[in-house]
Amino acid sequence: MSQVEKKAGLLRRTSSSKKPLKEKVVLMYDEIFAKEDPAKNNPRFWDELFLMKVNLEYLESKLESVDGEEVQRIQDNINSLFHHCVQALGEEHQIKVVNALQTLCALFRGVHQKNKSASGFDIINMLMGFDKAEQRMKDLMERLDSLLCGDGSESLKSLCLKLLLCLVTVTDNISQNTILEYVMINSIFEAILQILSDVSSRGQHGYDAVVLLALLVNYRKYESVNPYIVKLSIVDDEPTLDYFLLSVHRVFFLVFLCCFRQYKDKEEENQGGFFSTLTSMVGSMFIADADEKLSVQTNEAILLALYEAVHLNRNFITVLAQSHPEIDIAATPITPTPTTPTTPLGTTPPSLDMMSNPELPLDPNLQTSNLLITFLKYASIVMQDTKDEHRLNSARLCLIILTCIAEDQYADAFLHDDNMNFRVNLHRMEINVYLMVEFIVTHMMKDFPMDLYLRCVQIIHKLLCYQKKCRIRLHYTWRELWSALINLLKFLLSNETTLLAKHNIFHLALLVVNLFNMFITYGDTFLPTSNSYDELYYEIVRMHQVFDNLYCMVLRVSTNTGQWKEAASKVTHALVNVRAIINHFNPKIESYAATNHISQLSEEQVLEVVRSNYDTLTLKLQDGLDQFERYSEQPKEAAFFKELVRSISLNVRKNVSLNTLSQDVLLKEFSTIS
Repeated sequence: MSQVEKKAGLLRRTSSSKKPLKEKVVLMYDEIFAKEDPAKNNPRFWDELFLMKVNLEYLESKLESVDGEEVQRIQDNINSLFHHCVQALGEEHQIKVVNALQTLCALFRGVHQKNKSASGFDIINMLMGFDKAEQRMKDLMERLDSLLCGDGSESLKSLCLKLLLCLVTVTDNISQNTILEYVMINSIFEAILQILSDVSSRGQHGYDAVVLLALLVNYRKYESVNPYIVKLSIVDDEPTLDYFLLSVHRVFFLVFLCCFRQYKDKEEENQGGFFSTLTSMVGSMFIADADEKLSVQTNEAILLALYEAVHLNRNFITVLAQSHPEIDIAATPITPTPTTPTTPLGTTPPSLDMMSNPELPLDPNLQTSNLLITFLKYASIVMQDTKDEHRLNSARLCLIILTCIAEDQYADAFLHDDNMNFRVNLHRMEINVYLMVEFIVTHMMKDFPMDLYLRCVQIIHKLLCYQKKCRIRLHYTWRELWSALINLLKFLLSNETTLLAKHNIFHLALLVVNLFNMFITYGDTFLPTSNSYDELYYEIVRMHQVFDNLYCMVLRVSTNTGQWKEAASKVTHALVNVRAIINHFNPKIESYAATNHISQLSEEQVLEVVRSNYDTLTLKLQDGLDQFERYSEQPKEAAFFKELVRSISLNVRKNVSLNTLSQDVLLKEFSTIS
């Protein structure tokens, strides 16, 4: 018997002596693309069609090949196909429902692909007829809602979510997808929350549900009232907040676990001690050479979901800081979902196959039921490498989320509460500061990420403002921060010409100097001991040459005409107390050394001079040091989020697959449903 192969809907014999045979479903598609009503000569045409296995490739290519005149000729048949797809979603026969869902996806994708330059109204007209569109989309959304909320097949729920993801992402810019107006009118917000509220559904569909919600929230968010924004912003019952964040937590945890696996492999190779503590883990990630950095799959979609939650609704921040014991992923594994390695952003969470690997015991520092801690760990991984566009966007989004958290008093209270114990070796607040310090130290490079540095320094400032306000004395080695900030100033000075061609370095310098001013003016209210305050002065005096050079540079720029005159002048004024400290203590240290015939003073000797000469030091009171501008997405961040959502939409579209379930798998699953 000759070999048979299938391609693009054709059954071909290896021998070319006979004409190729077409699948029945392909013949039926051809009838739809003919001028006549396909049901005219066969009243059971539509019933039979949805019993046939969908050939997505052929149907989409057929739609894409239709030219302008043919569109008009077959529009009634396309409208009829759409209508019968929606009707089939209400069938009891599950195979018909699956085939209808897949056909709808082909319709949405094929019509949009062919008519990229067409208006949204023309596309709606071609798909369903403009005069009937409102009713057709109402019926579609109601049936999808019923399938998502029902007790039926998990595979059907998965296909429903993937169809919706397909619909949302058919255009590069989702705000230009006019069909989504009907998704706004016929909200599925409650259905998404119901998916997240069920343990089993959340495990299997939580990722798609959360990403779908994040995308819907970004539909014309600055132009009109978006019901998904409104509903997400007013959620206040704790279980619902929990369900949403548990889905996000799951993804962060799995990404972090992937990194743990990579580090464990390195540990075995180098016989080192990675992960002996969280400190060594984060530190080693940041100080690694460029060629040793981990290749971590970023996930901008899940970061966007977390951002929208904490930005729109402070109740999420409250729950974010709480423990979620249900996050025991290892105890409740689900069927692994393969990721797509060809793209840095997929529509599936990391595979869970590692969970069943007995060779990968979970380090107690990895296991935490608190999303905020897991997020900080995730951010520490993402922010190590910002050379790739996706990683740069992810790092920026992590810092924006941390900014929102730093501005929330409840989250700040949690971060500073010693009574809230988790299985991590660092204090939660220390993790946050440590994360900022390590970023500052390790990203001083030619392609300087100015935006990320500004955000880092501003986050530190906001945290210090909270500590000052509440008189919280964090037992952190603040010298690490002071050293990092001084080295940053040295970098700006050394690369003044290069950096000024691209950036306003004076704004960053001002923020850094004002951090020192915060410590100088208010340090007695939040530094852990009086010795810490002495050490601050010691570091300023020890590194006085950096501050002297900075003053000379900003004085030079501020006394000349040019675009940076005003910005440099602000730094000049901000340095007044730092220079007062240097000018006050340096002569006294030199005098002490001369009197005692010591060529080089020890740290303790310098500290002794500092402690004995505070009384004669005069400083100026600087206003506004403990004030900051609160984060606002519009208008400053609008362009960033527009491009970010476009990028996410393109990647979701690329990775959505409605053709992954075979008829055999579906039949087996349906046969077990009671």
